[in-house]
Order: sequence, then structure tokens, then C-alpha cells
Amino acid sequence: MAESKKQAVYTPRLKALYRDTYVKELQAELKLDNVHEVPVLEKIVVSVGTGKTKDDKRMLETVKNTLTRVTGQAPVERLAKKSIATFKIRAGMGAPVGINVTLRGTQMYEFLDRFVNVALPRVRDFHGVGLKFDRGGNYNLGITDQSIFPELSFEETQLVHGMQITFAIKQGNKLASRALLEKFGLPFEKEGGR
Repeated sequence: MAESKKQAVYTPRLKALYRDTYVKELQAELKLDNVHEVPVLEKIVVSVGTGKTKDDKRMLETVKNTLTRVTGQAPVERLAKKSIATFKIRAGMGAPVGINVTLRGTQMYEFLDRFVNVALPRVRDFHGVGLKFDRGGNYNLGITDQSIFPELSFEETQLVHGMQITFAIKQGNKLASRALLEKFGLPFEKEGGR
């Protein structure tokens, strides 16, 4: 007797909230005629520039380990596209000038949930994130210390490095993108100062 067992498909909490609640709320708040005009979080890119430490193997291993532990995905090394004499960089040279991870789908929503609800509250003297969006409505956020992520042990945070987190938003402008990220719980600082 062959019974087909249906396994429950896992849906991240924020993805379910977006699909079931936030889409309707954003459409009403932004006064959009079509549901397809509602902004959508397309991907999150977490990157670290190696800069002056590009030749330090220990630092590169620390950065790779950090990105792997924090995102749950293997990072990709980025080589220089242009030669810049001031920084002693040649196009395509052996040492990577940056390392990044691109998150989409389930992993993206899981990372966003952990970042907003667990990591950001661990930042000292936190007054909210900045309000600078690019023209396309994408949002960039810089983190100066990776120790805010609880996935990392004390030993893994001895070599301090920052990281850049980019939220790529489809159908976004500054207003729509901010409304979407606020729904997800990203705490923006108050306009006009702290």
C-alpha cells in the first residue's frame, strides 16, 4: 500500500507575512493601483572588501568563515576589474579585493529576520539605521564590527572587520523601499537627527 505523504513546505516567517499581509498594506499605503507595483525584496548581498589586508591569508580565512557562518552560504571571491596604481592593484591579480554572498529566496528572508531581530539590537548606542537610498530604491547598510552576529564565537571575532549589506528592491523608489523595509522591521533613525 503506497501512501503519498505530503511534507509541509517550510516558508520563512517574513516571507509569509509579506505575502499574506504586507502586500495589501503596502498597496493601500502607497496608493498603488496594481498589486504588481508593490516593492519586492529581490536579493540581499553581504560583502566585505579586503582592502589593505588583501595579501593577509589569515584575514581572508576569517572573512570567509564569517560570511559562511552568518549567511549559511559559501562566499565568492572577487578579483579587481581595473588596475589602480595608488592601491597597488592590477586587474585580475591573484589576491581577491572583495568577498561576497548573494542571498535569495528562503535564505534571504531567514538572514533578514535574524539580522533585524537578533543582530541589530546587539549594536552599541544604536539609534537606528541611516536613510540613504540609491536612485533605484536599493538600500546599503554598513556594519563596522561582525561581532553583533550571535553565530560567531568570541575567537572568531578577534580579527575585526566590517561588512556591507545591500538590500536590492524591485519596483522600488526611496519612499516605497523605506515602507517595505520598515514592514520587515528595519529601524530607521528619525529624520532631523537623533
